[in-house]
Amino acid sequence: MNGAGVAQEPDFPRAVLCDLGTGVFTIDAEGRITFVNPWAERLLGRSEADMLGRDAHDLLHRRAHGAPVPRERCTMRTPLTGGRSVEEGCEEYFLRADGSTVPIIWTTTSLRVAGRAAGLVVVFNDFGPQRAAEERMAAHAAALEALTARLNLLADISSVLMSALDASGRLRRLLQLLVPELGDWAAVALLSERTGMLERVAVRCPAHPRRARRLEGALPLLSAGARASVERVMSADDPVLLTAEGLRDPDAPLAATHGKLFERLGGHAAVVVPLRARRNPYGMLTLGRAAGSPAPTEAEVRLLSDIGRRVGLVLDNARLYQEQRNVSETMQRQLLAPLPQVDHLRMAARYLPAQSAMEIGGDWYDAFLLSDGVMALVIGDVVGHDLQAAAHMAEVRNMLRALAWDHGKPPSLIMCRLDEAVTNTSDAPMATLVFARIEGPEGGPWRMNWVNAGHPPPLLVTRDGGTRFLTGGHGPLIGMSAVLHLGLDWPDAYEDLPPESTLLLYTDGLVESRNRPIDLGMAKLRHHASVLARRTTVETVDDFCDELLERIRPSGDDAALLALHLPARGAGAPGDREPPPPPQSPYGSPAAPGRAAPGSLQEDAPVADPTRGVREEE
Repeated sequence: MNGAGVAQEPDFPRAVLCDLGTGVFTIDAEGRITFVNPWAERLLGRSEADMLGRDAHDLLHRRAHGAPVPRERCTMRTPLTGGRSVEEGCEEYFLRADGSTVPIIWTTTSLRVAGRAAGLVVVFNDFGPQRAAEERMAAHAAALEALTARLNLLADISSVLMSALDASGRLRRLLQLLVPELGDWAAVALLSERTGMLERVAVRCPAHPRRARRLEGALPLLSAGARASVERVMSADDPVLLTAEGLRDPDAPLAATHGKLFERLGGHAAVVVPLRARRNPYGMLTLGRAAGSPAPTEAEVRLLSDIGRRVGLVLDNARLYQEQRNVSETMQRQLLAPLPQVDHLRMAARYLPAQSAMEIGGDWYDAFLLSDGVMALVIGDVVGHDLQAAAHMAEVRNMLRALAWDHGKPPSLIMCRLDEAVTNTSDAPMATLVFARIEGPEGGPWRMNWVNAGHPPPLLVTRDGGTRFLTGGHGPLIGMSAVLHLGLDWPDAYEDLPPESTLLLYTDGLVESRNRPIDLGMAKLRHHASVLARRTTVETVDDFCDELLERIRPSGDDAALLALHLPARGAGAPGDREPPPPPQSPYGSPAAPGRAAPGSLQEDAPVADPTRGVREEE
């Protein structure tokens, strides 16, 4: 039998409706059910016999929770009353035999038999799976949006915590991100490093900004019980949920620290997050909810806990950074000897540590009297920026002192011995330095005899502002010639030092940085030194150094500066009755006052005979 013949079989339409895979029933002009296919029986849990002849609206049409739908609002019956012949709808429900409802999507169309209206055909299907899929998609989209918002918030918080602001500034910016995003008001209380007491460093409440500002500051002294409660919270791993109701009792835990916050800023609940890291407690972050806001969700509490851990790590890293910097700077400064005060010569030194906590090691200055009464000046820089570099610097400095004391002169010989000693007895890397002897009798004239081991040249500044780099005496870096067997040496250089001139020895950190080449930095140094030499307001060599550093503002690498100012002609000579210049300021040496360089003058130490350092002839 061909396909056309099959289609003409009397049972063909019923077979189609039976296997259609969707519910179908028909109603007559009065709304009574006249036909039900098997799929409709399955969806509704009812038999065809139970439904035939029953009013479809009264039997099936319901709201989501089973309440009847008024007949006048039944859109499925519209074609029966002369409305549109086709009606589609969703958000409708049919009542199953067990009393439950099933969400449906449906279509109605007029039924005509032999050209006459015979009722309606209702085609429907269970919309539950599609609705569940849509709800899952909506839930996933909402979760993704919430996760994206949370990640964006954490990114913004990380940016604030890693900014260059001080601790209180960063915490204020943090509260601006948290309120009103996660709460209606917030406060941060930290343990004071100086007193060990809690201090509210930041409070934010957009609804009551003045009240929030007045709540900042040190908290009153806590009782033993309140202090124990605070310590437990700050040492805990998880946040604590507070309620306004629970804090009405003045003896309740945290009532002493948080009662005022609820009283002044309002609210019904707050999350208290401990700020701790590596078992070190630093304080508490509190986020409050006003009366109209819901209580914090579990996800929000977890987010605040994560934020608290981040803040704790930042505070802990800041503490470690400061401790490392203090240790590094103390070690560096203890390696820098005080400056000796000899005759009418005046010196000043400045040491500026690097911006990074551990970049301290390489630069040093030194000044000491030799066995023949001559003043020795040193400026140097050992390769490296760490504690090991500081140790190597101490090695090189002490070797140079011993060799200078033992051999006396000339500087070129001392450099050769130092290069050999560093190469064969030390693992110190290469170093640059200038070693100079300042020779002359009391009252002058003065002369400098020096060598330069790959270091920036000294700058001589005369009283009238004339400047000149002393480029003589150049040789290889210490530790390079002997290692490479180059056979290089350091030629001695000599320079007469005019009366009332200033000699500047410095390291490359003063004139070079990441955004400024050394040539430009040296030109800047020369310009400002010339201007300051002509200023009558710059009275001492200490003033000169301070003004010079203020103008140059070195940054990045550590920098050392050693300045020697010579007296006027004849000053300090036998018979000179003019008062000596004021003594060097203790500020000129960052080392401890009780320490002294070999040969430096102290109250109980004999004065070195300046005539032993008479001017040496070439």
